[in-house]
Amino acid sequence: MAQLFTSVADKKLAALLHGGAIGILPTDTVYGLVSVIAPEPVKRLYAAKPRQSHAGTVIASSVDDLIALGLDETALRHVSHLWPAPLSVVVAAQHVPEFLREERSSLAVRIPEDKALRSLLQKTGPLMTTSANKHGEKTAATISAAQHIFGDSVDFYVDGGDLSNRPPSTIITVDAHGVITVLREGAVPVQSLAGA
Repeated sequence: MAQLFTSVADKKLAALLHGGAIGILPTDTVYGLVSVIAPEPVKRLYAAKPRQSHAGTVIASSVDDLIALGLDETALRHVSHLWPAPLSVVVAAQHVPEFLREERSSLAVRIPEDKALRSLLQKTGPLMTTSANKHGEKTAATISAAQHIFGDSVDFYVDGGDLSNRPPSTIITVDAHGVITVLREGAVPVQSLAGA
């Protein structure tokens, strides 16, 4: 039976995640399915959400944590001033462990705006996250909707209320020269990135 929590600040969450648990929690955008970055939890995360053409997003409390994973430091330094924000950046990931990137050469990463979530990330290290939905379907806006989708295939749920009014993150890429390309406009207005 999956455990239900009411805050990402709950002290039990970090221990659960470190123990290999996967679960649903509110990010700074939508509800996300999360796991620590280790082979078995990531495998469980992908199994809970049947195959899709792209990996999820790695969320972390700092740019240094992302660099430590093997992500492109030059690109990350170019955009570090834009975080924390609901802004996902696709960066080169050739040096990231294969279980995480699989056959992909890049991964989306984000430093979330939510302080409580960043505090959890300081305890857990970076988390792999993907939106709380079945592939091609609408993302769950409430915990009850997420429970309907995932049931006991996950270990915990964190109820953050109705997130239906939250837009998804803006997604950009950045090259070695710091040139930004917008892939999807979302919570961060594209015009605010001009000249960034």
